Amino acid sequence: MIASVNFYSNIKGEINKFLSKYYETDLDIRNSLKWEKEYKNPIEIAEIVGTFIDNNDKYKINMWISLDNGVFINVTNDNANDIIKYLYERFPY
Repeated sequence: MIASVNFYSNIKGEINKFLSKYYETDLDIRNSLKWEKEYKNPIEIAEIVGTFIDNNDKYKINMWISLDNGVFINVTNDNANDIIKYLYERFPY
């Protein structure tokens, strides 16, 4: 099973600004309104979820994660901590 993170925005360059800051490099996705990354180890998603929530007031982007095929969860201020806890409970290694 491969988990994934998806970002969506209605504003060109928003995803690029967030991810360039997160990865500390300039990415070449300036005109993209969508970005997806797959993770073999779902625990790695916890860090980007935390960073997204800490900075979501600065960027006009939406984050969705998928831990099961065809099931997507919208990451919000209300559920981010629960998602991170769930990741560590479901994938303890």
